[in-house]
Amino acid sequence: MRHLWLAALCVLSLLAPSLAQAQGPCVRDALNQKVCLAEPAQRIVSLSPGATELLFSAGAGEKVVAVSAWSDYPPEAENLPQVGDSNRLDLEAIVSLAPDLVVAWVDGNSRSQLERLSDLGISVFWLAPRTFDDIAAAVSDLALLTGSPDLGNERAEAFRAEIVKLKAQYADARPVKVFYQIWDQPLMTVNRDELISKAITLCGGVNVFGGLPRLVPRISREAVLEANPEVIITAGSSDDRQWLEAWREFPGLAAVAAGNLFLEPPDLLARPTLRMAEGAMHLCQTLEQARANL
Repeated sequence: MRHLWLAALCVLSLLAPSLAQAQGPCVRDALNQKVCLAEPAQRIVSLSPGATELLFSAGAGEKVVAVSAWSDYPPEAENLPQVGDSNRLDLEAIVSLAPDLVVAWVDGNSRSQLERLSDLGISVFWLAPRTFDDIAAAVSDLALLTGSPDLGNERAEAFRAEIVKLKAQYADARPVKVFYQIWDQPLMTVNRDELISKAITLCGGVNVFGGLPRLVPRISREAVLEANPEVIITAGSSDDRQWLEAWREFPGLAAVAAGNLFLEPPDLLARPTLRMAEGAMHLCQTLEQARANL
């Protein structure tokens, strides 16, 4: 490991003068750090499933040389080498791939680990989409860094247009109280700053736990009963429906009484990518069905 780091330092020290004069693409990342490349990136390592998906959306899929665990979309990403997960990255493997860009996730990757890559002169671009426009901007920025700015901007604008259309379509929808369950034990949900909650709002829903301070708060079943949501939603496969069925133990709960226990497709809302437009559309249709049941 030590020899690899020393070799990397030697190579990067030779490149330093040309990098200092770089006139290639420059963007600011989620940490407000300026990321500048001498030329569009040709060898990219993605450190989260969401980052992988955004890179492919930006037209950079063929330049991705490695990904993190669980990078399963698009299907081509499943065939790429993996360099660990959010809990443990294989820095030696990353360095050995000689990437000219590493794309990281603020909420998932260790900054202290990745500072070691930055110290070697490897460019790290951090992502942390908090709004729909952040998703679009991420695609545009990644496309600029990887040499496909026109394609990236086109796809970003198409995504923005889909969100604007949904917002207009459901602007006058009757508000419904929603509990979005993301885990069972411990029981967890999202607050208003999480993108899933923004999708709920877009569709005319009201997140009953939106005001909690943590992005992904733990709650009690008693808190859910007190909030008395009209709709309970989780995402996953049919095997995950048991989380919803458990609420039938409380027939007085508004969502249970109305039959408003819904399972959304996995990944479409869980990952802040362009597919969130599809996920939001599906969620809006679900809430329309819930309104009809009330």
